[in-house]
Amino acid sequence: MTTPNADSLGVSKGKAGEMGQRVADKIDETRGAAASGLESAAGALRERADALPGGEKVAHAAHATANAVGVAADYVRDNDVKAMLTDVQQLVKNNPGVALLSAAALGFLIARTFSRD
Repeated sequence: MTTPNADSLGVSKGKAGEMGQRVADKIDETRGAAASGLESAAGALRERADALPGGEKVAHAAHATANAVGVAADYVRDNDVKAMLTDVQQLVKNNPGVALLSAAALGFLIARTFSRD
C-alpha cells in the first residue's frame, strides 16, 4: 500500500479548489433567475392571500410569508455565494442547536423524498 505524497495532495487540493470555484461561479450566474422566481412566488402569494380559506389569520400569515419570500429574493439577488456562506457560518456559530435541528429536519425530508416509490 502506498501513501500519497505532499505533491499529490497539493494537486488534489488545487483541483478541489478549482472545482469549488466553478460551482460557486455557476451558482452566482443563476442567482438572478432564482431571485426572480422567489419574487414571482411572493407576488402570486400576495395576490391570492385574501382569497384563501381560513379568514383573516390565514390571510395575514400568507402576507407575512410573501414578505419573507420577497426579502429572501432580495438577499439572493444582493449577495454572492461567498457572502451567503459567511452568513450561514455565522448563523451556525450563533445558533448551533437550531442549526443542528434544521439540518436533521432537512436530512429527514430529503431521505423521505428519495425513499418514496
